[in-house]
Order: sequence, then C-alpha cells, then structure tokens
Amino acid sequence: MRAAVLRRYGPPESPRLEDWPDPPPGRGEVRVRVAAAGVTRADSRIAAMDVPPGFGTILRLLVGWRGPRRPVRGSEFAGVVEALGPGAEGFAPGDRVMGLMGLGGGAQAEALRIRADKLVVAAPATLSDAEAAAFFFGGLTALCLLVEGAGLRSGERLLVNGATGAVGSAALQLARHAGARVTAVCGAANAALARELGAEEVLDHRAGSVRGEWDVVMDVAGTLPWPAARALLAPGGRLVPVTTRGLGATLGATLRPRRDGRRIAPGAFSETRAAMGRLLALHAAGAYRPVIGAALPFERIAEAYRLAGSGHKRGNVVVTMAA
Repeated sequence: MRAAVLRRYGPPESPRLEDWPDPPPGRGEVRVRVAAAGVTRADSRIAAMDVPPGFGTILRLLVGWRGPRRPVRGSEFAGVVEALGPGAEGFAPGDRVMGLMGLGGGAQAEALRIRADKLVVAAPATLSDAEAAAFFFGGLTALCLLVEGAGLRSGERLLVNGATGAVGSAALQLARHAGARVTAVCGAANAALARELGAEEVLDHRAGSVRGEWDVVMDVAGTLPWPAARALLAPGGRLVPVTTRGLGATLGATLRPRRDGRRIAPGAFSETRAAMGRLLALHAAGAYRPVIGAALPFERIAEAYRLAGSGHKRGNVVVTMAA
C-alpha cells in the first residue's frame, strides 16, 4: 500500500508517499481501507518539529528523536472495515468507520490497523468521507476546551480569535448551539463563513488591536497571551488558550489559573470514546459539521501539509484515496 512517510523532521511538507507493508490485522484489530485522512496543523508542526518553546524535548521523547519511531503519519481517518483479526468484536467487514490514531500516527495510508476497542467508531451516513476524516480534531478541541473546560453558557459573550480554521470553525458552531453571543476574529475573506457558522460580529484580524469586553476569549491563533487577553475579559471572564506560547506559559496557567477575578481555563483535550460519542451526539442534533476547506488527492500530500501548516487555512484539510 501507499503511505505518507516521514523519515526525518524537516519542512512541513516533508512527508512523502512510499510503498509500505500492509500486514493483516492482528489479535483484536480491525483492518480499515482508508477513504480519507485528515492533515492537521498538529501534523504539520510535528513534521517540522515546530513547537512552542520548552516542548521540543518532550515531543521528541514521545514521538521520536530525529524522526518519528512510527514513520507513517496522520491521526484522523475515515474508511471501510475490510477484515477483522482474531477476537475483534463490534464491527463487520463493510462497516463504514471513522477514528483517531493519536500521536503515533498511521492514518495517512491506503489501509490501517487499529484495535477494535480503541478510538474507532461507526461513521454516520450524514457525513461524507472527507467530513468523517476531519470530524474529531477540531471538534473535540472546541468541545473539551471551550464547552466543557471553560463551561460556556447561554447568553455569554464569546470572542474566538482565529475563527475559521479547524478548531475555530467548530467553536463557532458549538458556541451557537450553546446560545452564546459570538464575535469572530478572522481574515476578511472568511467573514461570510464566520457569520454562517454562528458569529454575530466579525472583526478583521488585520484591522488592528481588538477592543471590547467578553465573558470568554478563545485564543486559537495564539496572538492573545494573558496580558492582552486580560484587557478583553469581563470580571469573572475566562481565557481559553488553544495555541500555547510555551511550556512556561502552560505551567503558569496550570499553577495560577485565577488572576484578578478572572481565570485561564486551559482545559484538557480528551481522546476517548466517551468524548467522541458526545461530539457525535452534537452532530446528530445539528450542532456541528466539520468545514472542509481543501480535499486533495493523496498524491498531493506534500501540498496538504504545506496548506495545513500555513496558519491561514480555511476549515480542515484532508487527503482522499483513489477508489
């Protein structure tokens, strides 16, 4: 089979298509013929080892020092179950599925193996293959950090800084469903999309400093550290930092979250079946559908990585496999 392989960290577009072994499923595993795979900002940052200060050593210890220990990359996928290994339960050949492979990767390939009791679930018929492959990264980040971590409530004023990428576009939809009054900060070209997804007001990120007062500020773009966000928060307000500025800032937020009657609510990204189920329930209720900004053929994997790492992508980037 073909797979997106990263031998050494380098430019964001370093992963290249290679022929890769395609063994049968082992005990407890399902083999999935992949229809589409997500290419996220996190994927591009790992490929380039472009991480905030203090996290480089930690990430290299987790993933691999000079290059990933598991060179086939990608965390999000959608496809069809082809075979089951001994003892695998809950699926049958022909089942349409979607899921997450985690930091270890393996999703950006024409086929993959995953334990049937891990992060793989049935894909609803209401999602296309591209949407199913892009469903969890942005959606779970917004759900876990904004809705559950910060406790966003109906009627609250929310500012989403970086509102039309994978995470921001999910946050706008979930905030609208929660009944929040949403202001989006994004590029002028994406203003109509932000309004469509739930923003009442849209600010151009190139128009200068943001001014106003909000109950919750979600900083997806990473351009509102605490000193800047503090001036935008109402008493009792919460900052939700999605893109951290470094290990020091992360530790500081953990050790001293409450500041001047406000607080930093970093939350925790939860890759669990329970969290996946909560997000799927929100989709079933009409609250969330991933935005697909680019669906490229697998042959253009380097371009997909370059786009995902640009910092200016619209919605999600996915690669699709040939039929």
